[in-house]
Amino acid sequence: MKKIKNTLFGNKPVTIDENSLIMAIESSCDETACAIVKGGRTVLANVVASQIEIHEKFGGVIPEIAAREHLEAVNVIVDEAFKQAGVRGEDISAFAGTVGPGLVGCLLVGLNASKSLALAYDKPFIGINHLNAHLAANFIDTNLEPPFLALLVSGGHTQIIYVKSFSEMKIIGETIDDAVGEAYDKVARLIGLPYPGGPKLDKMAQNGNSHAFKLPEAKVDGYNFSFSGLKTAVLRLVKSFENKELPVEDICASFQECVSSTLLKKVKRAAEEYSCKQIVLAGGVAANSEIRRKIFDLKNEGYDVYAPIMKYCTDNASMVASAAFFFENTYDDIDVEVFSRA
Repeated sequence: MKKIKNTLFGNKPVTIDENSLIMAIESSCDETACAIVKGGRTVLANVVASQIEIHEKFGGVIPEIAAREHLEAVNVIVDEAFKQAGVRGEDISAFAGTVGPGLVGCLLVGLNASKSLALAYDKPFIGINHLNAHLAANFIDTNLEPPFLALLVSGGHTQIIYVKSFSEMKIIGETIDDAVGEAYDKVARLIGLPYPGGPKLDKMAQNGNSHAFKLPEAKVDGYNFSFSGLKTAVLRLVKSFENKELPVEDICASFQECVSSTLLKKVKRAAEEYSCKQIVLAGGVAANSEIRRKIFDLKNEGYDVYAPIMKYCTDNASMVASAAFFFENTYDDIDVEVFSRA
C-alpha cells in the first residue's frame, strides 16, 4: 500500500490500496488520454483522442498544433472517462498526470488538468514518468510483479531496463543515437511511405523476403544500441535502385529482420546475465509484429513473456494510472514541472 500526503486541505496521508481508483491524464505527444483504473490493474475507463489525421498531412507531429488540440480535447475526455466508469470526482482516490519526457507544450495541458482536478477534489496528485508508465502497461489485467527485464521500444527511446522492485530499476542499455521507432519512421520516409511510417513499414514487411538484403548490425558495447548506421545503409540501398523499380516489401522485411534480431540478441543476453526469467516488452513499438513475435518466442526457452495488448502499447492514460499505483519513484509534489527529455 502507498501512503501519499499532498492534498490542499487534508492533514492525514491518503492510503492507496487495491480498491483505490486513480484517474490519470496523458498528453505527452499527439494523443489526449484519460483513464480510471482500480487497484492498478483493472481499467474502468480508457479514453483516447488521437491526432494522427491532423498531423498526417505534415508528415509528423507539429508541437504547437498538438498542444492546441490537447486543450480542445482534455475536458471532453475527462467527462467521458467519468461517464464510462460510472463514478464521480469524489470517488477518485488520487489524480495522476504525465510529467515527462515529451513535448513541453503538450505535457503542460494534461499535467495542469490533472493537478486542477486534484486541487478541486482535495485529493493527492501523482506525477508520472512517461517511460515508467509504458512499463506499467504490463500490470494491466495481469499478475506481473518485479523482478523482470524490460525492453522499452518507442519513437523516442530504446532501453533495456532491469526492474528489481517497484522502487528500484536500472537502465542497463539504451540507444546511442536513433531510437527504434525513430529509425522506423525515417526508413519509411526514405521508401516513400506516409506518416505514421512505422506501422505501415511493419505491414509491408510481412509480404517481403526478410533475407533479400543483408543490412549491417552495429557493433556497440554492452547492451547499448545504434540504429543510425542501419538507416544510412537503407538510404544507400534505395539509391542503388535509381531508375529501377524499388523492391519496397523486401527492403521493409530486411530492415525489420535486422532491427528485431538485434533487439532479441541483447535482451536474451541481458536476461541470462541478470538471471531473470520474466521478460517484458513495452512502448509504442511493442505493437510491431516481428519484434513481438521474436520476444514471445522466448517462451519456448522457458521465459515468462509479457506485452500489453495493442491499445495499451501506444500512449494511453491507463498505463499512467497503473504506474501511479505501483511505482514508488513518482513525483508527489503538486508543484512539479514538466520535462522534455529523460
